[in-house]
Amino acid sequence: MKATLIERARIIKSIRAFFDARDFIEVETPVRIAAPAPEEYIDCPPVATGGFLRASPELQMKKLLSMGMDKIYQIGPCFRDGEKGSRHNPEFTMIEWYRRDADYGDIADDLEKLFCELKGQLVPAEGFRRIAVRDAYREFAGWDPWDGRWERDRFDFDMATVIEPKLKEIGGGIFLMDYPPQAASLAKIRENDGAAVAERWEFYYDGMELANCFSELCDGVEQRRRFEAARAERRALGEADYPFDEEFLETVGAIGKAAGVALGIDRLVMTLLGLDEITKVMLHQALLSKAERTFD
Repeated sequence: MKATLIERARIIKSIRAFFDARDFIEVETPVRIAAPAPEEYIDCPPVATGGFLRASPELQMKKLLSMGMDKIYQIGPCFRDGEKGSRHNPEFTMIEWYRRDADYGDIADDLEKLFCELKGQLVPAEGFRRIAVRDAYREFAGWDPWDGRWERDRFDFDMATVIEPKLKEIGGGIFLMDYPPQAASLAKIRENDGAAVAERWEFYYDGMELANCFSELCDGVEQRRRFEAARAERRALGEADYPFDEEFLETVGAIGKAAGVALGIDRLVMTLLGLDEITKVMLHQALLSKAERTFD
């Protein structure tokens, strides 16, 4: 554990150096928030005295973009109820970074450079492989999520049981690009070969999902509409009903254009060190009392 924690600290130090050298500003936003983004399958732990522990600092960081910040990053704790397993923990560490006047392709370039620098190797001349979600489902799962009625359960099941195992088999760094609009409620939508796609990618390395990126939706009216749809879905599923962050909805349009990404630090450390259990790379897990280890 000691050697692992030393390596973790070195990796985080290198991440900070990477962004500092590129004129990003490190920021710190609240961990307890009043209004999480209402995403269907992400639940934030409630705080007894009010509010929720954040699942992500996304909305708060976008407020900073709307105030005029251009390139920002944050490393800190995040929380999600009900997520426990070899790759999940209810409390985890994430880095998010955002750039104004950028899109998801620019952020992919950032991640390629960061990941290869951390691994001590050059970025491949052709970059990491990029596979369209539509092509992946057609080739590996035998169906097209864009044909006919949207099937969220089928999409998620095949992602976990068909697509991700295939990405592990292929190996190396892969960006899974351009999701169905229904699977990216905070992303910009564009037309591609006659179909609407969300400018979203997820980055995998040897089958491990590490990062999730959007070209950000910077339209408060459209974002409210999507939040309303997500809130209705959460209610139908019997999940907690979150209030809307009205300040975010009122100011997001001032951003203009931006992109951002969330990268799991714990999974990144696992990948770089060749470990298979997320708790092996988490300092606070080593410090938990017997009673605290039962938390989930």
